[in-house]
Amino acid sequence: MHRRSFVLLIGVAGLMGALALITAAALDKRLVDPEGFLGPSWARLPMLVFGALLLDMVPRMLWQSRLHPKLMWPIVRERWVSHWNRERIVLVVMGLVCFYITYVSYRNLKSFLPEAMGLEVDYDRALHQMDQAIFFGHEPAILLHSLLGTGIVAHFLSYIYLWFLPLVPLGLTAWLIWSRNISFGYWFVTSQVLAWTLGTASYYMLPTTGPGFEYYWLYTDLDDTPTSQLMDSLYNGREAVNWGWANIDAVQSVAGFASLHCAITLLVALMAQYTIKARWAHWVLWVNFGVTVVATLYFGWHYVADDIAGIAIALISFYLGGLASGQKFDRHGFGSHPTTTTSYVPVDDDD
Repeated sequence: MHRRSFVLLIGVAGLMGALALITAAALDKRLVDPEGFLGPSWARLPMLVFGALLLDMVPRMLWQSRLHPKLMWPIVRERWVSHWNRERIVLVVMGLVCFYITYVSYRNLKSFLPEAMGLEVDYDRALHQMDQAIFFGHEPAILLHSLLGTGIVAHFLSYIYLWFLPLVPLGLTAWLIWSRNISFGYWFVTSQVLAWTLGTASYYMLPTTGPGFEYYWLYTDLDDTPTSQLMDSLYNGREAVNWGWANIDAVQSVAGFASLHCAITLLVALMAQYTIKARWAHWVLWVNFGVTVVATLYFGWHYVADDIAGIAIALISFYLGGLASGQKFDRHGFGSHPTTTTSYVPVDDDD
């Protein structure tokens, strides 16, 4: 028996952390935690683990006890014994720690991109020309604006696009805590760290800012939405960091290729399709992915090539994460079944 998911999780998180440290040292930068509103990192990780425990225990206790105080403790004790065994605790703690290291490293490496690669190195023009060729000389954004309108639809697509922000931690928490098979939790978190890592690599392979930043005049007809406000904020943040106007802990968060919005939303949809029985969840998450793809082009976050690369990242991460966590793919990859119910994965699938 071999814990392949352990090796991959710790290996990828360690690699990302090492790359972030090396790059920071080479550029004479310091690593920062861009999501620091919950306090320092040494305090945040225990808070996340404790919060995950409360999220599972408290609603269940209140619902099943019907607010009867004498019934609450037995419900908590039964849930702890039956669900929060050593395997589940290791999954939650390891999953959160490895994802946290990977994500913070991703944010720092993304911020270092302009200085590491140089502001003059970008492939926006090439990818923009590719978009025009795909759409027979037309701008995909203009076609979408003409087809869908620039008012109500802009607001709808904006909220769908921004839903990505809570989707990441909510999805991670859901699969770590409530996966009916421990291996599904490892599958999800391993695929996540792989996707964020491959996304980081793609930024350095093909540096771009995206059409909404490089060809902003194509999007001036859109209503003012939270998404357009976010784009303005990111543009200003990028300029401030690149030209030294920002404080030392500021980060820039602009990188176009590949689209991790497409990668992560597709990855969540695939995980739901393969590990959750509720069909309504499948439909919701597949529609969310499809609408997100449209939103990336509509607002100018990404080129078509960015979205295609994001889809490729999701498929690769999903497959490798499945193999590492003991999933056996069948029906030419359109189905799977677990070969384990724990973190122990057979070395050979036939074992």
